[in-house]
Amino acid sequence: MNNYSTIRNDWSIQEIESIYHQPLLELVYQAATVHRNFHQPNEVQVCTLLSVKTGGCPEDCSYCGQAARYHTGITVKSLMSKQDVVAIAQRAKDAGSSRFCMAAAWREVRDNRDFENILEMVEGVNELGLEVCCTLGMLSESQAKRLQEAGLYAYNHNLDSSKEYYEEIITTRTYDDRLDTLKHVRKAGISVCSGGIIGLGETHADRINMLHTLSNLPQHPESVPVNALARVKGTPLADLPKVDSWEMVRMIATARILMPKSMVRLSAGRAEMSTEEQSWCFMAGANSIFTSESEELLVTPNPRLDDDKKMFDLLGLKPMVKDKSVQVIPVQ
Repeated sequence: MNNYSTIRNDWSIQEIESIYHQPLLELVYQAATVHRNFHQPNEVQVCTLLSVKTGGCPEDCSYCGQAARYHTGITVKSLMSKQDVVAIAQRAKDAGSSRFCMAAAWREVRDNRDFENILEMVEGVNELGLEVCCTLGMLSESQAKRLQEAGLYAYNHNLDSSKEYYEEIITTRTYDDRLDTLKHVRKAGISVCSGGIIGLGETHADRINMLHTLSNLPQHPESVPVNALARVKGTPLADLPKVDSWEMVRMIATARILMPKSMVRLSAGRAEMSTEEQSWCFMAGANSIFTSESEELLVTPNPRLDDDKKMFDLLGLKPMVKDKSVQVIPVQ
């Protein structure tokens, strides 16, 4: 087996192709070995994701039920209050979550009262001792710095797919816009959460190119979500077929080998996966899941918390206790 014990940021497309396309059992074995070299294999970080502002987004992301231009039946909701958000975060912590992520359906952050309210939410959740994460759309350098000063631990901004395929699914912003926001987040000293979605109609080459971009960043994202397309009625991608779970396993395993220290998050799509299918993802190197007390991941289905607890008991997994003292080093 090749030596994947070192951290690299110079992967070639050919190397990633060789890893990704190898026989699945060999790929999972290699990924599981790497996983055990860098992580406790029986620990999975439980994260809670809350939509603090739902729907009405001006973007045209073809997969998203919150885009205002699509008729998806999603109820638009204004920004929640700090009091309600902190109360939900406390319940999430009590249920075993160590990271709390707040999502707002915005194209970009604007310097207005809503952003001030988000900063207050970040402060309130941070005081609970949770890792605080936000996903709010595009950020400027100054906005990222203000979030960091408020106590933000992580920022999610997914690349979604390859640069080559990006314009097929989103036209209201560019791939470089995405990368610029990641640079601003990193420069502010906030940890980066960035991954993608499979099942958008992309090719295997697109998946490999996306992983190439992520794994060759100057510093790997601390978190890499791997999402299966959640097909939302009314969106342009609603009629695409369900993502085969083995495709999720292959993506997770390849991401684990390329970015050994990163948290690889088994994200959207779990509601359509059996316990057996999810267990293969954990074997392949996934060590994080998202939960929600509403049984939704933003506006798509997500497994019940009780079902996740039963799965953990069956597989011998336990919620990870994260050390927030780990320092994020800004890129100058």
